[in-house]
Amino acid sequence: MTDKNEYLLELVQRNVKAYIANSKTKAVMLTGSVAEGLGDEYSDCDVMLYYDELPSQEELYQARQQNHGAELIEILGDRSYGAFGETFIINGIECQFAHAKIAQWEKEMSSILEEFDVQSPIMKGMTGTLVGIPLYGETLIGQWKAKIADYPDKLAQTMVEHYLKFFPIWGMQSKLAKRDTTLWYYQIMVESAQNLLGVLSGLNRLYYSTFQFKRMSKFIQQMKIAPENLPSRLESLFHHQAPVAVNQLEALVRETVALVEIYMPQVDTSSAKRRLGWRQKPWELREVNQ
Repeated sequence: MTDKNEYLLELVQRNVKAYIANSKTKAVMLTGSVAEGLGDEYSDCDVMLYYDELPSQEELYQARQQNHGAELIEILGDRSYGAFGETFIINGIECQFAHAKIAQWEKEMSSILEEFDVQSPIMKGMTGTLVGIPLYGETLIGQWKAKIADYPDKLAQTMVEHYLKFFPIWGMQSKLAKRDTTLWYYQIMVESAQNLLGVLSGLNRLYYSTFQFKRMSKFIQQMKIAPENLPSRLESLFHHQAPVAVNQLEALVRETVALVEIYMPQVDTSSAKRRLGWRQKPWELREVNQ
């Protein structure tokens, strides 16, 4: 842990005391980069606070006042949904405190663990809980951590099936080069890289969301099942010229599909495989028979 990360950790531990003093508060957890020991001079502080009943705006105001008059930036979300966010500045550092009813958070966990909503940004919150540091209500947070760590097989398969979709840009490079498709090209490459990570996350039982996805290399390090040198190969997709990059993408897709067939043979890979090796041919002018 760096000195800067330690500084942020101490800042959070100091400032959550005013919230913990509220009898409504049942659990508090530090998450994000600071919880992972990766905080730096650009990091903010992400804190989750859980209640049976959400605190009032007056109670939040009083907590900020106890924290040396923290400067409120914004309130995000609608408390009628059972959760909202509070952003404020202390000592020049942005703090993002998310306030949620316990019932709402457990409902959101169920949407992943029981309903298998793999597109939900709550997937990011699942990872955040696993790495989170309990600051209050350790028993309750420990129960959530154990539940999330028990990754359902059905969720893993749903992840793989959802993300196993790749546009065959490797077969259309000559066509796209004539059509001024820079934005579309990068959109396809980004979506393809995201889908590769989604498939591999399912194979490795990892929670994954495309929402504000960061620290790709660290994330991939958790994978025991992945194409060789995956971080550098994904990075290179966005640094090589298109004719090279699309062929590299095709190779990654081919290797990833092969891994699915080995480790999750019940998944139908025929659609993903159909256009591997395919190249679109231009048509030619021919005399039309009368």
